[in-house]
Amino acid sequence: MTRGEPDSRPSEARTRLLTTATRIFYAHGIHSVGVDRIIAEAKVTRATFYRHFASKDDLILAYLREVHGVNRGAVETAIAANPSPADSLLAIARSIAQNIQSPGFRGCAFLNAAAEYPDTDHPVHQEIIAHRQWFLDTLTRLMAQIREETADDAARHFVMLRDGAMAAGCLYDPALVSETFLRGIEGLLRVGTSPRTT
Repeated sequence: MTRGEPDSRPSEARTRLLTTATRIFYAHGIHSVGVDRIIAEAKVTRATFYRHFASKDDLILAYLREVHGVNRGAVETAIAANPSPADSLLAIARSIAQNIQSPGFRGCAFLNAAAEYPDTDHPVHQEIIAHRQWFLDTLTRLMAQIREETADDAARHFVMLRDGAMAAGCLYDPALVSETFLRGIEGLLRVGTSPRTT
């Protein structure tokens, strides 16, 4: 930052509020967590909270955007490290599998939020849809580089396998779920890259 330019970095208090909300929302759900708890655990005043977030909904949107940023960063890293589209897709799948096996895993933050915000007109629901559309579009572009005519279906199958694995990872052995998910993606890619028969 040069002299005279405004500091665009988020304030320490905002960062602490968002970090606290991200941890609690993911672990305990959104509706069950009140603003008072977030304020208390973030160790800020109520006035400080409302200086940064006009409402709890604003904080929820910031939380989902934060998670989106983390997910997008992982996907972009996988793509950058793997010039082959098939290798990129496998790297994305491995990143998902690692997440499923991580301590404190509670499923997909966006699917969890969707269960709490089913109203399609609600800004939180729309934020969820935007994230999922970005993920589907990203997979579709990669699949199109393998076989354009099947890209839409293949990308949707990847998303469904991912969603199932994220749910199953909360119920069953995460290592087994991750292995099953990866085998499913490998099979999907084998079908996508195999020569067409006439």
